[in-house]
Amino acid sequence: MMTTVEVDLGRRLRTVPAPRPVMDRGREERLTDRQREVLERLGDLFDDGFVHLTMADIAGRVGCSLRTLYDLAPSRDELVLTVVDRNLRRIGRSAVGALDGDPAPLDAIRAYLRAANEAVAATTPAFARDRAATPAADRLVTAHSDYLVAVTRTLLDLAVQRGDLAPVDTAAVARVVAGLGDLFALPDHLAEIDSTPKEAADAMVDVILRGLAP
Repeated sequence: MMTTVEVDLGRRLRTVPAPRPVMDRGREERLTDRQREVLERLGDLFDDGFVHLTMADIAGRVGCSLRTLYDLAPSRDELVLTVVDRNLRRIGRSAVGALDGDPAPLDAIRAYLRAANEAVAATTPAFARDRAATPAADRLVTAHSDYLVAVTRTLLDLAVQRGDLAPVDTAAVARVVAGLGDLFALPDHLAEIDSTPKEAADAMVDVILRGLAP
């Protein structure tokens, strides 16, 4: 049976609007096994950058026909958006799943952000550079980041309400702690840090949350 806190948290999270999917649910459900396999392989391919690739290049790299690619998306950039969006949604579902079991509020925030930061765990300089140079891809990632901030603020509000955090501007804190992964994944910052963007973000989240404890 769910606790009162779990019910309250679930109700609050349902009010947070998620980004509109690039590929709608109906289309996603109609994907063939082959199409899903191609989309998974594209994630690895785009890690090495994508602005230099044509649709023909992509088809050759993943071993599929051009028709298979055009059945998935009408252009290379739309294909990139589809791959990035599906990956971020998968990680987002995993992050929300990390909240199961009624964890203490601070533990919930830490678990949620650790899971969400998987989105930048394997970010490469090539992908970060090309994403920054592609406005549509950058807007998509920003939309997912805004959703991450909104969920984090919801968790912070609950933590303050329960007395696990001192009263604080939760909007400001959420913007900082939820934005650390993207910050460390920027091309210039990625070249400066000695760890991965995820490791750096997780460490700084711990530092900030310890400082907020009453």
